[in-house]
Amino acid sequence: MNPALLAGLRVVELSAYVATPLCGLTLAQLGADVIRVEPLGGAADRTRWPLSDSGTSLYWSGLNKGKRAIAVDLESEEDRSRVADLIVGGGPCVVVTNTERHADLGYETLSARRPDLIHVLLSGRADGGAAVDYTVQAATGFPMLTGAPETPAPVNHVVPAWDVCAGLYLAVGLLAAERHRQVTGRGRSIRVALEDVALATAGNLGYLAEAQLTGHERTKSGNDVYGTYGHDFETADGVRVMIVLLTERHWAKMLAATGLSAAFAGLAEALGISFATESDRYRHRDVITPLLARWFGRTPYAKAAETLTRHRILWECYRSFAELGRDGGAALRELALFGEVDQPGAGPHQAPKSPIQVDGARLAPRPAPEVGQHNDEVLPTPAEN
Repeated sequence: MNPALLAGLRVVELSAYVATPLCGLTLAQLGADVIRVEPLGGAADRTRWPLSDSGTSLYWSGLNKGKRAIAVDLESEEDRSRVADLIVGGGPCVVVTNTERHADLGYETLSARRPDLIHVLLSGRADGGAAVDYTVQAATGFPMLTGAPETPAPVNHVVPAWDVCAGLYLAVGLLAAERHRQVTGRGRSIRVALEDVALATAGNLGYLAEAQLTGHERTKSGNDVYGTYGHDFETADGVRVMIVLLTERHWAKMLAATGLSAAFAGLAEALGISFATESDRYRHRDVITPLLARWFGRTPYAKAAETLTRHRILWECYRSFAELGRDGGAALRELALFGEVDQPGAGPHQAPKSPIQVDGARLAPRPAPEVGQHNDEVLPTPAEN
């Protein structure tokens, strides 16, 4: 079965860093022909950490797997004209970009030549102002709730979550415009602002409504899961695990697994409280946690893992990246998500395919391109123009 749903879709990507390259990668992993346009010598993010021992950016390689790459002088009107001809020539095309620096590569100019053009633009803020993930994080409120309760300073998340979300929003908007083009033959201009993605998410999850409509003052709660019961524990042999108990059934199973049903029943009666609902478990987590911690503290990890799994508890142990990548990625090789890529400058390693399965199949990962690797096969030479 062929998982290349987007075979035949041509995407020209003028971008850098996370969100727009992730959009292109998402499309490439579903079969689109994604052509990454870079300045001569390579884009600024080609040297971004993490690096291989040889100095190759594993960050860049990860976000640009399976694409083709051309390098041009974007300060040259002639070279920009060649890129514009690439975009408007041939079959229908999509442009994905995070810059409005060159008007001759913008939607208005290109769509005048090609009315069916789809142009997808990421900006920092909706008003055109500059922003990146970590500055957007600062304005959303989330860093004020992240980290341990005893740490009053704001904590940005190490995962550039808004970049990731924005990249996927770009892909969704692009594919919606592609469907419109299939129906009408007309192109569209799609714009996504990084700040809008973050604030929309805060609103969709109820955080902003809570701030507007109630007097609740949210505070940091470490690894506790807000509004339900979730906490991390250390086993007798020093392994740390995370558990989450969302439903009354989860709660009952946890009590059965730990042998604490009678203890909590007596405690609830003595204190005149209930552990039956998510809200009550969250409110009374300071009562729940010490008893569960005692069970974990006297139970070795192997026994805890077997017990939690047998009772279908939502749990997982904490692992470092070093543990996941140990022995050449042996643990990753066991997962259908991963396949081997021999990346020039870095070497063979396990790299992810698309998380999207198409009829149970996914395209094998392919290496990221070298600077200007596909100039000859993609770009017409100046003499041919």
